[in-house]
Amino acid sequence: MIELKNVSKEYQPGQKALNNVNLKIEEGELVILKGPSGSGKSSILSLIAALSKPTQGEVIVDGKKISKLPDHFAAPYRRENIGFIFQRYHLIPNLSVYENVATPLIPQNLPSDIFQKMLFDAMKKFEIIHKKDMEVKQLSGGEQQRVAIARANVANPKIIIADEPTANLDEKLSKNFIAILKELKQQNKTIIVATHDPLFFGLDFVNKEISIQNGVIV
Repeated sequence: MIELKNVSKEYQPGQKALNNVNLKIEEGELVILKGPSGSGKSSILSLIAALSKPTQGEVIVDGKKISKLPDHFAAPYRRENIGFIFQRYHLIPNLSVYENVATPLIPQNLPSDIFQKMLFDAMKKFEIIHKKDMEVKQLSGGEQQRVAIARANVANPKIIIADEPTANLDEKLSKNFIAILKELKQQNKTIIVATHDPLFFGLDFVNKEISIQNGVIV
């Protein structure tokens, strides 16, 4: 489903964040990208999400060369295919749970009944519907995490991308998040997690653990 072919990425001339990376991820796989800060994990996620383009090589998702997508096509690609879970959640603190979870659906101009069903289904599934009218700044860390996960899944994307998702969580909340990942995998989502959290290593439902150092898969 996802393939990186001979991919290199330079943010500044002569400084390669990625160096000739080749990677294949099958549909429905859960893949862990592990390595220290600055190793290139987030750069791979950024390329798969079409948030940036490779300096060299190709990124192919579902048979389409997304590395060649013009910017005005990249946004619809992300909206239709990718759900994001960020390290710091990137929630809008003064908006309610309902409003935060709704944000990926707004550009789709859905009929009201479908919009509401998708929104309430996501909030129910990730057990945050009872807080739907609260501003997210009033929620605990675990509740904010559930809002972020509900938002990432509300549009039913094929691919979930998580960048250091447990960096700000204690061990209990991290394990809760891992349990949710297992559920998402059972729904045949393709999931890529960039992390250096050892709780993710050696899990029996993970398909691949890929170590990255200095922009190279080792």
